[in-house]
Amino acid sequence: MEGVTAGMKESERQSTIDKNIAALRSASTRESYQNNFVRPFFEGNQYFLFTTETYNDVRLVGAPPSAIGNFGKDTDNWVWPRHTGDFSMFRIYAGKDNKPANYSADNIPYTPKRSLAISLDGVAENDFTMVFGFPGRTTQYLPSPAVEQIMMVNDPAKIAIRDKALMVIDGYMRKDESIKIQYASKYAGIQNSHKKWQGEVLGLTSTNAVGKKKTYEAEFQKRVNANPTWKNSYGTLLSDLEVLYAELKPYGYARDYYTEIVSKIELFTIAAQLNALITAYEKDGDRGFNQRLPITKNALSNLYAEYSPVVDQKLFEVLVEMYVKDQEDKYVSPALKEWMRRSENSYSQLAIRTYAATTLDDSKETMKLLDKPAAELITALKNQELIRLYQDFLITYQTQVQSKLGELTSNINKLQRTYMQAQMDVFKEKKFYPDANSTLRVTYGNVQGYQPRDAVKYDFYTYLDGVMDKYKPGDYEFDVPEKIRELYKNKDYGQYGDKGKMPVCFIAKNHTTGGNSGSPALDAYGNLVGLNFDRAWEGTMSDINYDPSICRNIMVDIRYVLFVVDKYAGAGHLIKEMKLVHPKKK
Repeated sequence: MEGVTAGMKESERQSTIDKNIAALRSASTRESYQNNFVRPFFEGNQYFLFTTETYNDVRLVGAPPSAIGNFGKDTDNWVWPRHTGDFSMFRIYAGKDNKPANYSADNIPYTPKRSLAISLDGVAENDFTMVFGFPGRTTQYLPSPAVEQIMMVNDPAKIAIRDKALMVIDGYMRKDESIKIQYASKYAGIQNSHKKWQGEVLGLTSTNAVGKKKTYEAEFQKRVNANPTWKNSYGTLLSDLEVLYAELKPYGYARDYYTEIVSKIELFTIAAQLNALITAYEKDGDRGFNQRLPITKNALSNLYAEYSPVVDQKLFEVLVEMYVKDQEDKYVSPALKEWMRRSENSYSQLAIRTYAATTLDDSKETMKLLDKPAAELITALKNQELIRLYQDFLITYQTQVQSKLGELTSNINKLQRTYMQAQMDVFKEKKFYPDANSTLRVTYGNVQGYQPRDAVKYDFYTYLDGVMDKYKPGDYEFDVPEKIRELYKNKDYGQYGDKGKMPVCFIAKNHTTGGNSGSPALDAYGNLVGLNFDRAWEGTMSDINYDPSICRNIMVDIRYVLFVVDKYAGAGHLIKEMKLVHPKKK
């Protein structure tokens, strides 16, 4: 942060820091096969330099069929009890010197200085567990108005939009097998965050997250007021943040409505790709056009492979109605209002008219159009009414929402950085850990069940018995391979079973988030006992407010992994390469 001053604009501050980072990275000592990067911690109050070795020659050894590796699919996503064997195995290859090397048939399996021993004992209630990995992003130190806005405004807005989108897609998937295949992945993607946000709101509410934040802030303000130095530096911090979040509220809501709705209507995604081609041509002529064209063709080719104009038209009808009715008029595209007037203010008529008036929902016509010479194509695209409508959506968002949102966000980020430092100054007795930023982190906890609501209590283990309880022959989510059914019937679990049962998954109080999937879970002796892959729905608010009473991470028991590899797949030769320990050993 050399050269950074208090009066700098955020853009100036970041520019200075970026230059310093570039100089530090260039000056730091490293081997030819190493790289380095710098990441901010504690909202940019501290920075750390990481030196890394990256092995790029990584080869797939094996993965279970989806009936094991994704058992339960959408229904069980974010849910405990879980019965999913979510794992895959890879082998790292290196040069003859055991150092990183580009792919070559001559590369050899990498030999680590140390590898994890694998425990065949599993875990018991209250056992220590430790997970290490690369969690993506958490926001543990937000002020109460920010948490309240997420809980009362932003998450509900996004949930409502996805409710409607999922309802439309589900209706068509149930009636048409080809649409079910086309939209299965998209449906799962939309549903994933939808379910997570619902759990987040539930968890924030049930743990009184906002109330706890306000109690914490009252103590903070009390200490600040009692110290002249702190009062001078931090006296109005919380009230300033409250004012900014109040200003942010309508813009944040409008942002979520725009991004959620426009991204769910794939005709707009098509228009966005073609609009990017227009922009590239207008900026850099033929050179820009030729650079962008293959990207556009590839993106559209992938989109059309899983696209139904019928489904998309219904999504347009339903979601555009929300876009118009559920937000302030100034955030709505003027061009859309004109289209509405010409459609007698009927959303169904608007949708019919929009899709009838364009050929962009036709893959053959659009891909044929992209083969025209640059100037001819750009002229044709500019004459497309649908593209002009998308452009008006975009311009309305950029002028009415994005510009003000960017300014407010910049001011909030600056105050949040000060608030983070203030918390560390004021609460000296408290241990602060930095929010996740995709760098290596360790999290520890204990194996424990939980009680999400009145009269409901969950145990900490699931078994193959539960897989068979959920089994539905031929079902998309709950089918079970014949070999697994046979092994279960014969109770043929080999050395991986536990008292006549086959463990599948377990939970603990480790604080994990997106990016922790695949993270190893260790016991108190450093032995591998599981692989992290999810969180329990009631505790998904852990990104914002980790609460050990209901926050649980979900792990596949390593014995189930070994059972699938050995007894199901017959790949016992892989097990021979591993160090299995029983009983537990240091």
